[in-house]
Amino acid sequence: MIVGEIRQEARGILQGLWTSLVPVWFLFYVILMAAGGVIDLIIPVFGTVATLIIGGPMYMGVTRIFLRIYNKESFELVQMFDGFKDFARTFSAYLLMAIYTFLWSLLLIVPGIIAGLSYSMTFFIMAENPNISASDAIRQSKQMMMGYKWELFRLGLSFIGWVLLSSLTFGIGFLWLSSYYMTAFVIFYHKIKPLQEGSSAYEAPVETIHGEVV
Repeated sequence: MIVGEIRQEARGILQGLWTSLVPVWFLFYVILMAAGGVIDLIIPVFGTVATLIIGGPMYMGVTRIFLRIYNKESFELVQMFDGFKDFARTFSAYLLMAIYTFLWSLLLIVPGIIAGLSYSMTFFIMAENPNISASDAIRQSKQMMMGYKWELFRLGLSFIGWVLLSSLTFGIGFLWLSSYYMTAFVIFYHKIKPLQEGSSAYEAPVETIHGEVV
């Protein structure tokens, strides 16, 4: 899987949409920062709890918008709050992912990163399968990412330069960069998503440790 081709495809999909997506990310970051920062200043610890509560629904809303963009469908800003209509499932998924990733991180940083990559397809799976449970979506994400975690890690690393440049703009650049990254992420998902017939869009390489299949 060629990272450059994914990024080129992402830029093509976003052509003419960059500016219209800025309000999506502006609201996303402002709401999460208000929940995590402002509330925490008023009532310590409550900010973290508030972020856990709204993080899943907010991320689901953004996920659905970018899936619509990938499928060349129109979107409305209000759709970024659609995740709250599916609150129990999105909250459960976000909380479980946070707990699992934290527990793996207790071992070392690397296991935590690997765990995060394993669960990374969860919200895409849930967005396209409204009847799947949070735990089943996480399990399916782990299966889907078998053999592809390094590929997704490489894709993320390819944005490091843009992250540094966006940081120099006092964070304003992230309002555009986030769309670039998320669109690339959606493309990656569709490249590894199993086909309805039961086969895979791409043949996944087998992951091994010391010669043993994992």
